[in-house]
Amino acid sequence: MKGVTYFARALALLWAGWWTVFFIAESLATQTPLDRMGIWVAIGLVFLAAALAAWRWERPGGLVLLGVGVLAALAYGMWGPRELPVAVRLLTLLVFGAPPAIAGAIFFSHRHGNASRGGNQ
Repeated sequence: MKGVTYFARALALLWAGWWTVFFIAESLATQTPLDRMGIWVAIGLVFLAAALAAWRWERPGGLVLLGVGVLAALAYGMWGPRELPVAVRLLTLLVFGAPPAIAGAIFFSHRHGNASRGGNQ
């Protein structure tokens, strides 16, 4: 079961790290004003905090990570750039929401499964 946990950790951290770096790099490349850049960096830090919370507290952190994934996908679906082709928007929506939702579900089910069997992990 440790391999599944390691997969969920890696997936969550890679996802959060990718978007944090992307938000910073895009803001710098497009010369985004500092106040807007701060918002994007803060969102990336929320992603990282959710990933780390699930690492430390699997069950509640997994639920938070699952919620962050759903909210990220919904937010992109509502406010994403409309000028992009539908296929690109759909792919980006999936890249925003699926990894944290999958990792969160793994964290939650792993913790829940062990707790119901009397395990201490």
